[in-house]
Amino acid sequence: MDEHQSCWILWVGVATVSLFGSQFVNIPDAYGQEQATTVAEQLDRYEFLQIRMGIPVTLTLYAPSRDAANVASTAAFDRFREIDRIMSDYDPDSELMQLCQFAQPDEPVSISDDLFEVLSAAQQLSRKTQGAFDVTIGPVGRLWRLARRKEELPDFDRLAEARDRVGYQSLVLDPNQRTVTLRKEGMQLDLGGIAKGYAADVALESMKQYGVTRVLIDAGGDLVAGDPPPGREFWRVEVEQRDASDQEESTRMILKVKNCGVATSGDTYQYLEIDGKRYSHLVNPKTGLGVTVPASVTVVASTGMEADSLASALSVLRDRKSIEQLCRDSNAEFLKVELGEDGTRKEIASSGFFERIADSNEEYEEE
Repeated sequence: MDEHQSCWILWVGVATVSLFGSQFVNIPDAYGQEQATTVAEQLDRYEFLQIRMGIPVTLTLYAPSRDAANVASTAAFDRFREIDRIMSDYDPDSELMQLCQFAQPDEPVSISDDLFEVLSAAQQLSRKTQGAFDVTIGPVGRLWRLARRKEELPDFDRLAEARDRVGYQSLVLDPNQRTVTLRKEGMQLDLGGIAKGYAADVALESMKQYGVTRVLIDAGGDLVAGDPPPGREFWRVEVEQRDASDQEESTRMILKVKNCGVATSGDTYQYLEIDGKRYSHLVNPKTGLGVTVPASVTVVASTGMEADSLASALSVLRDRKSIEQLCRDSNAEFLKVELGEDGTRKEIASSGFFERIADSNEEYEEE
């Protein structure tokens, strides 16, 4: 599973996400710089932007001083760097890649607490979705990455061989010993659909240790909100939906969020088209094929990791009842938009999702 492709535009107290847009972040200040605005409660507003995990990561926070903001933001970016060193499937020296390279079938391997937490959450979701979400998709995902670069379909013999090494049932965790066992030779794990959300979660927790709780973290399509800005009840996240029949037209909704995670997943720009058929970068673990129905998903959940992984799962799942039950069990709100071959728009959403939408006529002064 590749990382989500989406767009968050941060401005004062407001974030914007384009459901069918390209991935970019528009920040008023240059990379590595911060901006402060005096607000209530003797807190100033600061923004920090760095590249972490191969994506722009933006921190918008309120702190009593520049020094406090610098210390908290440094701790957050350090956690992003640490999670990347653990969970990257591009870095051959990461803990994840070392595990996949050297683990022997049916031999337990001790792993870090961070990696164990993410694998444990992934396995729980795999069971709930009966494999629609599966971090053992690595062997298949790598063939599709290569296929998109070459602009040709993967060799189906190689794809079938890769599928034999996929299956969440072959990944076994021991919570007492904190070990993982890969039961098949040649297994490859891909945490692209869950790691960014987890990184944002732990980055927020690291900032809270320094007393900075009014935070909004944008990690390239995965957003984690802490306490809202001073004098406000919520952070405001503006969601932009492209019209199914006309990509130039769009409608916007403003979501009210705090102390939660928000994630979007879509395939507008990452796909492979062969003979008029479009294959998403999002791969169905059950078939080994890229998803062929263009879709966009937004999920609001209790944590970034949960929102991230649910958005990945919902991009693959098609059955309405299954989607609704999964999000109900997870206490998550969602909106999924699919585009049919004739350009028609199909929308599935939880009732709670629309309850998060702010009145478009509601006044909201920029701080």
